[in-house]
Amino acid sequence: MAIEYETVRYEEEFILNSRGMKLFTCNWVPKDCEPKALIFLCHGYAMECSISMKDAGMRLAKSGFGVYGIDYEGHGKSEGLQGYVNSFDALVDDCFDHYSKISERKENKKKMRILMGESMGGAVVLLLHRKKPEFWDGAVLIAPMCKIADDMRPPPMVISVLTKLCYFIPTWKIVPTQDIVDSAFRDPEVRKEIRNNPHCYKGKPRLQTAHQLLTVSMDLEQRLEEVTLPFFIVHGEDDTVTDPSVSKLLHEKASSIDKSFKLYPGMWHSLSYGEFPENRDIVFSDIVVWLKEKISMGNSRLERQQKQANDQILPKMSS
Repeated sequence: MAIEYETVRYEEEFILNSRGMKLFTCNWVPKDCEPKALIFLCHGYAMECSISMKDAGMRLAKSGFGVYGIDYEGHGKSEGLQGYVNSFDALVDDCFDHYSKISERKENKKKMRILMGESMGGAVVLLLHRKKPEFWDGAVLIAPMCKIADDMRPPPMVISVLTKLCYFIPTWKIVPTQDIVDSAFRDPEVRKEIRNNPHCYKGKPRLQTAHQLLTVSMDLEQRLEEVTLPFFIVHGEDDTVTDPSVSKLLHEKASSIDKSFKLYPGMWHSLSYGEFPENRDIVFSDIVVWLKEKISMGNSRLERQQKQANDQILPKMSS
């Protein structure tokens, strides 16, 4: 399916993952020019791309970028039990398989590859980077899930019991948490849209899903120094879902040479979708400025690849 807006072309397609499941994908691309770079979206827990990330896709495509999204297994319009993450590794593999194929198309080989993830999607971005560090050229991390805020996680004794129950009833919706919609999304109109969106999961977290989220966030928190790609973190100062202090810690501990962090006073968790439109204007203005700066600096990945190719050719010529 394709829809043409004034300056943007939107397309949807279903693909099969390595496990034979049908996954929903979509993209927003400029109609009248070649994209300046490729941006790969990683949505948050219980969310999806075509509606909740439409504003991000449209804004970025209007700024000249090719924007691509995928609904994870069990999310959005993709197959799988709604709200169920059996394996975070499998979820990351699905994203990598799809996004790497797009990156390696002939027309895209010389374009920069930027990952963009919000909340749990930020964790997906960091794990995609860990999976193949040299493949990506940068990342925009929106309130990334490097640690779940203490107020949002059950007490340690409850976690211990629930972890054991994962082996017996992994899909059960019994994890006690606050209402994520009321906690994460500031704009009442957006909250209403989410509650009316059948593709957003609104039940209690399933046992295995909660266990995977907790395990991944704890692992990321312990390995922040392994992050090496250029990145820009944006985080709402009043976020009660993911901890802004951990974003600050990621900025400090990451081994990346090129890294930026901006905290937005008064803003909540979901900066790309859940904030008031005037606040989203501010956030995306900053993101687009950062993206354009990255492009103006040139593609260091292509330069490295060219140097490696030249280094291999020279010994052969001299012999």
